[in-house]
Amino acid sequence: MMDRLEAMSILVASAEAGSFSAAGRRLGVPLPTVSRKVAELEAHLNTQLLTRTTRRLELTDAGVAYVSACKRILEQVDEAESQASGEYTLPRGTLAMTAPIVFGRLHVVPIINEFLAQFGEINVELTLADHNLDLIGEHLDLALRVGALPDSTLVAVKVGEIRRVICGSPAYFAAHGTPKAPEDLVQHMCVTFTGLAAGGTWTFNHREGATKGVRPLCRLKVNTAESAIDAAIAGVGVTNVLSYQITRPVGEGKLRIILQDYEPGPSPVHFVHAGQGLVPLKTRRFIEFAVPRLRRSLAAELAKLDLPAKTSGQQRASRVSASS
Repeated sequence: MMDRLEAMSILVASAEAGSFSAAGRRLGVPLPTVSRKVAELEAHLNTQLLTRTTRRLELTDAGVAYVSACKRILEQVDEAESQASGEYTLPRGTLAMTAPIVFGRLHVVPIINEFLAQFGEINVELTLADHNLDLIGEHLDLALRVGALPDSTLVAVKVGEIRRVICGSPAYFAAHGTPKAPEDLVQHMCVTFTGLAAGGTWTFNHREGATKGVRPLCRLKVNTAESAIDAAIAGVGVTNVLSYQITRPVGEGKLRIILQDYEPGPSPVHFVHAGQGLVPLKTRRFIEFAVPRLRRSLAAELAKLDLPAKTSGQQRASRVSASS
């Protein structure tokens, strides 16, 4: 089957150069191939495009119109290929990504601000949502996920860990006492939110390694962690949240963490992306930029809360289970 774009390119080069031999030298194509490709194109069109004299090639009337159209087509193809491949050869374009609401506001947005200052040809569209968005269906380049990753073909890069903690205000504990064990929570007022994966059951690990679920009396249920934290600061009760969500109020003395010996294991934090074939440079550059900064900020955050990471080891990109 004739490669029509190749034949068009050879025809245009022949018309511009004035001879098949000159066109062949320009394109690096043997002279017999140049002559054959033009002849095949004329046969396909059933039209003579060139007249051949002893001195040079001349376009027929049909050839003039056809070569003009070929130039427009080839230019459009070149432009389309440049646009399609450009993000794989230069760090540019729009990076579409998602992250949890509070984590994104506290940790991802500041990094994006730095990133934009350094990469002037990359734009970012960030969607903050506390539910996992479908990377493929939503046309997202990158997602930040908190928690264990279920099975899929996505590629994940671990950036750190966070902890699930129980906390309340010092005024609440002064008035109602401080729980010493998870079972004590049934005697206390608690605040929960609908985003908590375990719902009304709070899960704890005991020193012996056994897992225990406790259903505290929750007088207030809200739909965001921020609202639960505000209620805990106001003294409504004890709440169950992620460590990064309370760094500031703990540092300001508005909240105090309790029952640290019974905390469940840490939750991993990953960047995930589709990873099939080539990864656009805009995505690779952001991962390279963001991962070390996130690792530092998450480690520093745990240190502020006096919660050293329980696990360690080299963190690297790997094809792992991930939700899309």
